[in-house]
Amino acid sequence: MKIDDVISSKIKSIPPSGIRRFFDLINEMKDAISLSIGEPDFDTPWSIREEGIFSLEKGRTHYSPNAGFQELRKEITNYMLRKFDLVYKPEETIVTVGGSEAIDLILRSVIDPGDEVIIPEPSFVAYSPCTLLAGGIPVAVPLKVENNFKLTADELLEAISEKTKALVLPFPCNPTGATMDREDLAPIAEVLRNKDIVVISDEIYAELTYGSKHVSIASFDDMKDRTVVINGFSKAYAMTGWRLGFACGPKALIDIMIKIHQYAIMSSPTIAQFSGIEALKNCDREIEKMNLEYQRRKRVIVDGLNNYGLECFEPFGAFYCFPSVKKSGLDSERFAEKLLMQEKVAVVPGTAFGKSGEGFVRICYAASMENIFEALKRIKRFMESI
Repeated sequence: MKIDDVISSKIKSIPPSGIRRFFDLINEMKDAISLSIGEPDFDTPWSIREEGIFSLEKGRTHYSPNAGFQELRKEITNYMLRKFDLVYKPEETIVTVGGSEAIDLILRSVIDPGDEVIIPEPSFVAYSPCTLLAGGIPVAVPLKVENNFKLTADELLEAISEKTKALVLPFPCNPTGATMDREDLAPIAEVLRNKDIVVISDEIYAELTYGSKHVSIASFDDMKDRTVVINGFSKAYAMTGWRLGFACGPKALIDIMIKIHQYAIMSSPTIAQFSGIEALKNCDREIEKMNLEYQRRKRVIVDGLNNYGLECFEPFGAFYCFPSVKKSGLDSERFAEKLLMQEKVAVVPGTAFGKSGEGFVRICYAASMENIFEALKRIKRFMESI
């Protein structure tokens, strides 16, 4: 039997992640600097780690309820109210294996074969593949740098068809760092109010905004009952390896997500859940400290890139910048490859986040200031050489 003949054609059609390719390459290089992976360089705050150790010592190593421990779900609802003025009940919440599982669950919960999902791009690499795996059709909406990579009502209206089932709202955005404030979201909400479209609002970077507080589209009139808000602990709490996320939304949708979750995953890691309770209860101050440091790093790297001819619009969220590389004369892929091979600095081609990312690269500033300064020196030298 030829194994290739039995592999799903659907899976074959999905390309591997453009991010992981550069991550794998840099791991084989000595003295390389990675600005490619979206992972905080901070250790998980000590009180969270201590709670994980304590959970192990107490033998808390068994399955949790499918939807997550009730105490954690309650703390999630407290958090959503405290931070974003959103009122949820524990039964309107599911604890997932990272925010990525929540994305997969909601898409599989609502998509039938042939349904369309509107995905503003450039955006997180998982949205389109997860849509395809659910049997849906991704409909990319190219965002424009002249609009600060924000989705406009006109762009949304043009993308909506009779087959549209869901809209992904990826703000604050990976890779661009774009955010949408209340004035930006109001016309989007107006477009959606009279349409049977589920909004998948990925707010994993909601705590990482600079200059203004994050606003969720679920806070608008008539939007909460059609919106699933996705969030988690990986970015804000520097808990990437703990694999802990959550989603909040209408109970009818959350119940379906739980049904899929209980068959495919069973439950999220028990130790991570107890640590998540500690994070939500006592670590707001830790988030503030990390946020301030990200702002400092952002200023250094954005100013440096602009000075070296890599025009970079101002990111107001997440921990990425998305400079244009058009002045180099290279396309995104070639720029990233040459920078890596010539100067041992890893960035991600903008095309990894959709075709509209051509002409840009993603640079992650969740790295030490020492590495940022050294990377900027190498980037300057690279730009002078081409």
